[in-house]
This record gives sequence, structure tokens and C-alpha cells, in this order.
Amino acid sequence: MSCRISELVLNCTDPEVLARFWSEVLGYVELDREDGAIEIGPETGFGGMQPTIILSSSSNPRAGRLPLHIDVNPVDRDQAAELERLLALGARPADVGQAGSEQWHVLQDPEGNEFCLLRKRLEP
Repeated sequence: MSCRISELVLNCTDPEVLARFWSEVLGYVELDREDGAIEIGPETGFGGMQPTIILSSSSNPRAGRLPLHIDVNPVDRDQAAELERLLALGARPADVGQAGSEQWHVLQDPEGNEFCLLRKRLEP
């Protein structure tokens, strides 16, 4: 038997802002609200092949570079078009010492959490 990632929990200052941002990025919907936290995920809900994300309100979210980040891939457009879309949603470029020849873009969500937009296009 093995495990599968079912949920990712992200402590944040404003769960509303990040729920909207990540829902737009991933095509997720709001699944639940409880004790200041918002759970978003695929329309099929919890337990499917894609993990849900719980955005948990915290007055003390971790500052600085997190040891874990999210990677995303475009599914219905190329990387350049997806980068434009993510920037329009509120993502910002992040400098983590890239050389400039990488096949990915390092970005930050509206609260500064780093994530990468990879080049390979995946099937929806």
C-alpha cells in the first residue's frame, strides 16, 4: 500500500484572496469553509487524483522562502500565454537566482508564496 497527497495546507494572511487566486490558476472551486479556512479543489471534490488546497488563516504565516513550493503546467495554452494569464491574475515574477536559461518561470502568488510555471503542456 502507498500514500497519495490528498490535501495541501497553506497558512496565509488572507484566505479569501488566495482562494480566488489559486482557484483561477488551477480551475478549482470552493469546497468548504471551516474556522477561517477555505478548502478549494476540483469540482469532483476531495479524494480524487488532484489534491485539494486548504488556505488556513494565520496571523503568523511563515516568512521567507518556504521549503516546499507548487509547480504548475499549462493545460490549454503554451507557457508564454499561461504566463500572461497568471500575471494578469496577480502573480509576480520572483528572483531566486535563476540563470535565465531555465525552462520554467518562478512566480509568487499575491502573498509572496513561490511557485513555478513549467514549460510542458499537460492534457486537461
